[in-house]
Amino acid sequence: MNLSRRTVDTKTIMALIVAAQMSCLTASPAFAFELFGIHLWGESQKDDADAVIAEPKRYSVDVETVGERSNADGSKADLADVIKSASSLVSDEDKPASGSAGLLAKARGDYRRIMAALYGEGRYGGTVSIKVDGQEAADIPPDAELPDDSKIEIRVDPGPQFLFARTAISNMAPPPLDRKDKVQTPEDVGFAPGKVARSGTVVKAAALSVEAWRQQGYAKAQVTGEHIVADHATNTIDADLEIDPGQQAHYGPVSVVGTARMDPEFVAWMTGLKPGQQYDPDDIEKARKRLARMEVFRSLSFQEADRINPDGSLPITLNVQERPPRRFGFGAEYATIDGFGVTGYWMHRNLFGRGERLRFDAKVSGIGGSQDNSFDPANYTYTVGTSFAKPGVYTPDTDFVAALDAKREVLDAYTETSVNGKAGFTQIFSDELTANIFAKVSHGRFKDDYFGNREFTTAGLEGGAIYDSRNNKADPSSGFYLEGNIQPFYEMHYGNFATRFTAEGRAYYSLLDKDRVILAGRLKLGSVVGPSIAELPPSELFLAGGGGSVRGYAYRNIGVVTSTGETIGGRSLVEASGEVRARMTDSIGAVGFVDAGYVGEKSFPDFSEEMRVGVGGGLRYLTGLGPIRFDVAVPLNRRSGDPNYGLYVGIGQAF
Repeated sequence: MNLSRRTVDTKTIMALIVAAQMSCLTASPAFAFELFGIHLWGESQKDDADAVIAEPKRYSVDVETVGERSNADGSKADLADVIKSASSLVSDEDKPASGSAGLLAKARGDYRRIMAALYGEGRYGGTVSIKVDGQEAADIPPDAELPDDSKIEIRVDPGPQFLFARTAISNMAPPPLDRKDKVQTPEDVGFAPGKVARSGTVVKAAALSVEAWRQQGYAKAQVTGEHIVADHATNTIDADLEIDPGQQAHYGPVSVVGTARMDPEFVAWMTGLKPGQQYDPDDIEKARKRLARMEVFRSLSFQEADRINPDGSLPITLNVQERPPRRFGFGAEYATIDGFGVTGYWMHRNLFGRGERLRFDAKVSGIGGSQDNSFDPANYTYTVGTSFAKPGVYTPDTDFVAALDAKREVLDAYTETSVNGKAGFTQIFSDELTANIFAKVSHGRFKDDYFGNREFTTAGLEGGAIYDSRNNKADPSSGFYLEGNIQPFYEMHYGNFATRFTAEGRAYYSLLDKDRVILAGRLKLGSVVGPSIAELPPSELFLAGGGGSVRGYAYRNIGVVTSTGETIGGRSLVEASGEVRARMTDSIGAVGFVDAGYVGEKSFPDFSEEMRVGVGGGLRYLTGLGPIRFDVAVPLNRRSGDPNYGLYVGIGQAF
């Protein structure tokens, strides 16, 4: 099939690209789960096509490129991989076709797929030949019977690579007044004279030109004309696009369809799309994320009216489907030092019809840990609690949160039996920035080998903020995580005021393409200003060690060492971690790390205590949910009672 012709319109280009994309879609198999090659549940996805295809036809494919081999800039063109990626014959070669008709349909479809791939490389004068057992596939009758193990030859002469000679877009949007409304220009994606005239570049230029108008309130901006001419004498393309911005729009009423228990008026208010406010597609994306955070809806989609009303209003319909209101779950964790832990919860996520969430949690941990009598229930840590959250208080991005819990926590440093409550508000300012403020009360009994039995009752405030620009929360390769927290409180038994500060930062840097090697770092600082250690609740002091702190040491076992050799909490904290994460294959990664931690007696670290350091390495099995983590760490400056090593298993990177 010859691609050579003089006029190429964008509709043809779009059709070829869509056809190529659709050809990659296959029916989804029944859900199955395998881990490390072990089939755990669901229908196996092994190749059993022979069992379900009545007349399987197997075949082999050979791909060859001939003729033009260089790019317009003179560099060598490697088009074989591009053609193979576009061909369904190649991608499905290990699967039998569904009879002769299925094999012929696949071969004929490859003409269009390969044409689209060549257009995508800026090659508009190529020739494609697909022969089945020596006969051109396009010439074989649809009802022909093909033999088993057919030999298929794909021969492609890609032709020369074309450049843009002239590019023009009429009715370009003016520069936006708000920098948040700025989008890439067509020139940024290569739509300019002298650049390679890839079909995708034309499509992107048209989309960006429309989006620039939409960002400034012109909801129905569209491409109304395109004229693309290929000059095969000079191997160039002239491309002209016409944009009609239409009428500037503001939001009309938001109609909600599909609610069962949810109050539709409340859902409309939670979108934040106020009637009369200028249209902005970013507002709709924010509304989608805000509603998704409620976890009430199984699906949701915004549908804009086909036309803007004469008064400039644009009605919007929100279609939703609710999830079942009740949910429960459980989890487990294990470390050789800390032992087993199990957690469970039950939640109602739409208690009164406005997304109110009521949740009950329970946890038991420390089972089989490093303590003496580690299988004694008296040495386990128990926590039970309940929390309530009401979204959309004051603003759609403000939530009211209240929580109450009771716990008995057994650590090497102390044993705590306490009841704790808090109530306050969280505010989401953007995708990256959140903040919260709470009022807190706590009463607890503490027992340790140094101070003996003590009781503390505290009341105070807690305020915090988080800035998180990481590109992937479970497996980040770029961005930053910054968290700050301040807790002023009054302790009633001793009559003391105190303030607790913490700050933590994490950063990530990619060294190689495709994030093959990542450098990750973490630094955490803490300080308690106020009375001495003896008059502060141990739960408000700092201890380090464990999987989320300094690996290789027992959980919260790094602290201030007393004159009698006991470890207690301190008033200052410094933690630092560094990791080198390398991806060995698409599914396997390796990590080397160093963790360090210091806990001091004074409010500001003077490093009179020894900095404790742990080193180790691990493997990562990369999944769609995040990496499954296997880490082994050893303490470098081990003291009496410290473990020889620690083994940690979890989901997601360590930080």
